[in-house]
Amino acid sequence: MTDPAWWNNDHQGTWDRVKAALRRDWEQTKADFSKKGHELGQTAGDTVKQAAGKEVIPPGNMSNQSWDVIEPSYRYGVGARQQYGKDHKEWSSKLESTLADEWTSLKHGRTWEDVKSSVRYAWDHKAP
Repeated sequence: MTDPAWWNNDHQGTWDRVKAALRRDWEQTKADFSKKGHELGQTAGDTVKQAAGKEVIPPGNMSNQSWDVIEPSYRYGVGARQQYGKDHKEWSSKLESTLADEWTSLKHGRTWEDVKSSVRYAWDHKAP
């Protein structure tokens, strides 16, 4: 995984802590809703974001992203909050432009449009 130039051990430590909590939540949600129907990895938060047009709705019975797919954007959002949060108390178009340019330069294989909502989710859920 390619990290931004500013990523350091403090960012990694924060990410490791947040990652464990997010992964538990992710797995619990899947377990809660997989007893019948199709496992879509859908949470109430996904539903609200999709209904508001803030997150793309996957077609048909296609599941939401797996943890391996979503982790890089969550990791980036948590690290970016720690790195840029002092100068950007809230999400803004200026911050988004900076993050979009940086994400694109990292060449993770997913476009900014594909990951923007996940990065923002991680940004908004500040690390403890």
